[in-house]
Amino acid sequence: MTGPLDPATRFFPPHLVPYWSHPLVRELPDRRRHELLARHLYHYLTFTAHFETRVVNRATERIADGRTGLALPAAVRLDAYRIYCDEGYHALFSLDLVEQIAAATGIPPLPYAFDPFLRQLDGIGSELLPGEPLLAQLLQVVVVETLVAPVLAEVPADPAVLPVVRDVVRDHARDEGHHHVYFSRFFERLWSDLPTPLKRRAARSLPELIVAGLAPDLRPVGAALTVAGLGADAVRQVIADSYRTRRSAAASRSTATHTVRLFQDAGVLELPGATEAFAEAGLLPGTPDRPAPPSEP
Repeated sequence: MTGPLDPATRFFPPHLVPYWSHPLVRELPDRRRHELLARHLYHYLTFTAHFETRVVNRATERIADGRTGLALPAAVRLDAYRIYCDEGYHALFSLDLVEQIAAATGIPPLPYAFDPFLRQLDGIGSELLPGEPLLAQLLQVVVVETLVAPVLAEVPADPAVLPVVRDVVRDHARDEGHHHVYFSRFFERLWSDLPTPLKRRAARSLPELIVAGLAPDLRPVGAALTVAGLGADAVRQVIADSYRTRRSAAASRSTATHTVRLFQDAGVLELPGATEAFAEAGLLPGTPDRPAPPSEP
């Protein structure tokens, strides 16, 4: 990407920004709203870079290196190395694009810390699968790589979005389609190898891993809204109205549809207490909505 950008450039589809239509956000000056879209893109790309390298590749490297306890064919391990390279490249082009857009627009990215989100995600495994950190990480990667994020389909389809952004997300979506197939098959191998007592524990942890994996990281959201000119009370109000709602819970359930079906097909929900755990998490049709527990802004 070279040269300055048109001031009207759209960095991200507004309908994918949960707080975009909030009355307090609509009252902001156009320039501040323009910056919000840029920083939402920065957040998406920076989160992607951290997530791919610190969550996905943490487990993928173990699969590739044969350190899972499973007897995996060489072809399966080689494919894991290919995925490892894919994810590293996703991180590279994500951060590179942030730097390019920041240089072209003069809109600087805000500081970002991934550690609080990672601690929250890892805490699920520590609580529900104590003594099984490797299994928790393998289940994490299965969950996150089989979720179908709407952003991967909708950003490339929006002709108003900056072309380089559409291209980057389109390439990412293509790779993630392959990864979805790989980790679905890997889960079948992993699940069939687990002893029944461990399957029971894992089955009850899976819905919590899904919910944690879908939970929005609200710290950068709060920071962006603050820099845009909203006071502390207004920021809390916007976040509460935009993220802690029935609508956000329904969206999470939709995103997890394929993942839940994978577990159903593998017999996970047939284990004692598993169906109840998935229902309590709001992941089954007809169950009460339970919004994903977002981090504090």
